[in-house]
Amino acid sequence: MPVSLIRSTRLFPGAPYAYAAQALPAGLILTAGACPLDEQGEVTAPGDIPAQMRQALGNLRIALDEAGVTIGDVLKTTVYVTTTDRADLVAAWDEVAAAFGEHDAPSTLLGVTVLGYPGQLVEIEAIAVAPQN
Repeated sequence: MPVSLIRSTRLFPGAPYAYAAQALPAGLILTAGACPLDEQGEVTAPGDIPAQMRQALGNLRIALDEAGVTIGDVLKTTVYVTTTDRADLVAAWDEVAAAFGEHDAPSTLLGVTVLGYPGQLVEIEAIAVAPQN
């Protein structure tokens, strides 16, 4: 099964990986973890979990769009939050739930020790499937 790596021109170009990959012809799409980075590769909203999650979700939407799918095509997500406080998990999850709306795909929500960028508090990855034509 061929793999197509998806590199976005609308997201920070300095990431050392593709933003998504699609298994052809099955249409299965796996994204890299969407981080709360701006176009210059800087972490946005220091210390603000909800704002960072909104940025990460915006970046996830772009990666999905570049792969030809939307939030509605997501099969599962994994959400990472650097915290030991369940209230922080809830704050991040509230943003995810708002973004996904009625499409409440299965998800895993984790509190972790550290993420890849200095000041990064959240990350979200997704598995999606392209609609069959």
